[in-house]
Order: sequence, then structure tokens, then C-alpha cells
Amino acid sequence: MRPHREQHLVARIGWLRAAVLGANDGIVSTASLILGVAASGAERPALLVAGVAGLVAGAMSMAAGEYVSVSSQADTERADLARERLELATSPEAELRELAEIYIARGVDPVTAKAVAEQMMAHDALEAHARDELHITEVTTARPVVAALTSAATFTAGAALPLLLAALLPMRWMAAGEAAGSILFLALLGALGAITGGAKPMKPVVRVVFWGALAMALTAGIGRLVGTSV
Repeated sequence: MRPHREQHLVARIGWLRAAVLGANDGIVSTASLILGVAASGAERPALLVAGVAGLVAGAMSMAAGEYVSVSSQADTERADLARERLELATSPEAELRELAEIYIARGVDPVTAKAVAEQMMAHDALEAHARDELHITEVTTARPVVAALTSAATFTAGAALPLLLAALLPMRWMAAGEAAGSILFLALLGALGAITGGAKPMKPVVRVVFWGALAMALTAGIGRLVGTSV
């Protein structure tokens, strides 16, 4: 009999979240910026300057934001692990009871729970408490550099799409073409993210398209108001 190997998609949560967030933000913010400037009556050079500036600033902002926020999570994880290591060194019996109570709360009978806790702590006490008490695992552990690089790279990739439209579309079709093309990119991103995560694509596609279209519409409206008042 062939061994049964399950491949759970939850392992993709960390990088998938950063990738979808980065690409979505890149498309929405850059397309909105270009549409806002286009609605004000600006010509192509101004659109491209605005788009490139938005791409660079957005990518750096995403990288810095992800690094700072995920680093805060990593600091908290390290502090919790240090505290747990000290408690294991000074109060091993209390930590054993605590671990057994966790297993009992999950439905294991007390005798078995105590035996399992003893075996887990004999194997790797800190790992057992990190996983079962603190919920820190290989899947969930914070990786600031990976999150920052992923967000910056995917933001850049996302922002490049509406920027490419701004460079290629005829000016008379700029607003409609930029909006339609960016919404199509968002729909494809929503579908790709859902499929990669093992979910049905309909709701994610509707979600990203709705909020992206709303952001672009509001920015274009502001650009038109500013353009007509100047």
C-alpha cells in the first residue's frame, strides 16, 4: 500500500498573504494614481512620472511596513519563547501539568494526556510548549525579511501592469483602457490567489474587483475635480 501523504495548503499562508497583498496594492494604487492624474487632463509624460514614482514609493513602503510589522511579531515570539524556556528550567512540574491540561482540554483523557505530555517534554520540551501552548510553529513563525522582499517584489510586479498600460494606450482611450485593464488584472490576481490557496475563485475575484474599482473611481473623481478647478 502506498503511504498516504497529505499536502495541506495552510503552509502557504505566510508568503501567499504577502504576495496577494503586495500585488493587489501595486495594481490598485498605481492604477488609481494614473487615473487620477489622467482625469485632471495631464499628458502621458505626467502619467508615467506619477506611475513610476508611485511604483518606487509603494514598493519601498510595502517592504518597510512588512518588515517592521513582522519584526514586531518576531520580537514577541522570541520574548515568549525566552519566558517559556525560563519557566521550563525553574518549574518543570508546573509546565508538565500545564501541557497535560492543554491535551485534556482537547479531549484526551487525563492519564493519556499526562503520558503524552511527559513524552513530549522528554523529546523537546520547548518545542512542545511553543507548538501547543504558544501556537508557534514552522508554518506560523514570523519571517520579516521574507515578508518584506515578497511584498516589495509583488507590489512592483503589480504596479508594472497599469504602468505598462499607461505607456502603450492611446491617450483618447487612456481612462477607459486603464480602468478596464486594471480591473482585469485584479480579477486574474484574485483568481490566482484563490486557486493557489485551494479556495473557490468567485468570492476573492468579486472582492478584489469591487474594492479596486471603488478606489480607482474615487481617485479619478478627485482628479477630475482638481483638474477642472485649477
